[in-house]
Amino acid sequence: MHLSSTLNILGFLMMFLAAAMLLPVPFSLYYGDSDYLALIMSAFLTFFAGFAAFRFSRFRGDLRAKEGFAVVALGWLFFSLFGSIPFVLSGYIPSFTDAFFETVSGFTTTGATILTNIESLPHGLLFWRSLTHWIGGMGIIVLSLAILPFLGVGGMQLFKAEVPGPVADKLTPRIAETAKILWGVYLVFTLVQTGLLMLGGMSLFESLCHAFGTLATGGYSTRNASIGAYASGFIDYVVILFMILAGTNFALHYRFLRGDFKVYLRNQEFLFFLAIIGLATFFIGLDTFLHSRQPVFKVFRDTLFQVASIITTTGYATADYEHWSSGSQVILFFLMFVGGCAGSTGGGMKVIRIFVLTKFVFSEIVRLLHPHAVVPVRIGSTTVNREVLSNILGFSVLYIFIFALGVFVMAMLGLDIASAFGAVAATLGNVGPGLGSVGPMDNYAHIPFLGKWLLSFLMLLGRLEVFTVVILFSPAFWQK
Repeated sequence: MHLSSTLNILGFLMMFLAAAMLLPVPFSLYYGDSDYLALIMSAFLTFFAGFAAFRFSRFRGDLRAKEGFAVVALGWLFFSLFGSIPFVLSGYIPSFTDAFFETVSGFTTTGATILTNIESLPHGLLFWRSLTHWIGGMGIIVLSLAILPFLGVGGMQLFKAEVPGPVADKLTPRIAETAKILWGVYLVFTLVQTGLLMLGGMSLFESLCHAFGTLATGGYSTRNASIGAYASGFIDYVVILFMILAGTNFALHYRFLRGDFKVYLRNQEFLFFLAIIGLATFFIGLDTFLHSRQPVFKVFRDTLFQVASIITTTGYATADYEHWSSGSQVILFFLMFVGGCAGSTGGGMKVIRIFVLTKFVFSEIVRLLHPHAVVPVRIGSTTVNREVLSNILGFSVLYIFIFALGVFVMAMLGLDIASAFGAVAATLGNVGPGLGSVGPMDNYAHIPFLGKWLLSFLMLLGRLEVFTVVILFSPAFWQK
């Protein structure tokens, strides 16, 4: 592996991170907080480390798959390590373990928090916390491809290693142009949602933070009670709309904005995504309505919000679903595995994989009834080739195995079974809130030391689609 090229790119990424750390400073100064000193010092330390790596290494041209996987995995790890410095230096999260957990949860758009009183944080750190969502949402590497011309040739290796889904959707022949398009749509949606939230009564600061958390499907809020603190139907429905948009393939948004107004109706993954949301909302809403005395429209709004929040892995909350029936909680638990569409900012296994696996099961049933029949797995008019099908099956088996192993370890560390299942599903799927002691109105502060590091690792695994990280532990990866 060309370590010099890998280090060179990582150095540039660190310098970009340093510049991003300065963005919260104006908010800190405006609100009269003192955390701007920690942000500036952290930016200086990060820039120095990045500049040293960039200066004393050299990019050697094209990137191979090995360098692509290494840059992506190490890039997210370094961002999380250095991104935690402002929390530690400011003294608001003095434990490095807790600061790392909070930061990796931000960059991976998980939204799991160790904070027991979010509103006690100064505005600069709150903005930085939400900004980690926004940077990680569309992807650190995708952003770098949009602004790094010298990665043009080998950029596809980075794009394929980071972009979620079994197949990376390339919109243009040049990967840098694809990255710019995706980030352009992402920015437009962020600005539109920010404006709508301001119309709903939020301040500019709160609107930006919640737009970052929504479009990135992250879920960090500036309030202890999350979106529920605003008690506004308008804000709830704005967030619902943009959570669903964020959980949809951004390539579809781009084509829609270019004038292809029927693109959503032709996409079977998107229709399957909406069908899951609709069915889950119906069954949970009916169950909740029958077991409560709340008005039907309030039940519908809260149910739709939580379903959209969980399936898109955003993690915002307007209601404590732990007070819902066991049946409703089971549905939400399974939604944690589904996640958003491929090419979205959502986590989880991805809708396309669930859709293909469902069609594969039905094709196998037909094959058993008609042994000599040729029953291809199709998505619309496109036949899913065996390579993609093998990738999906392998990913699914590995995902479930890691989930089971994670639950076992967390249970051994002292968590009750519901909390162990909820914590692992919520971090591996980048959801944030889980079940039991890590539910929507709880936090991860009580998780044991080793448990926090394990869950941090699971967040990185889930955000980078498992294979990108697991491959680094393969002996074959390091062989010449």
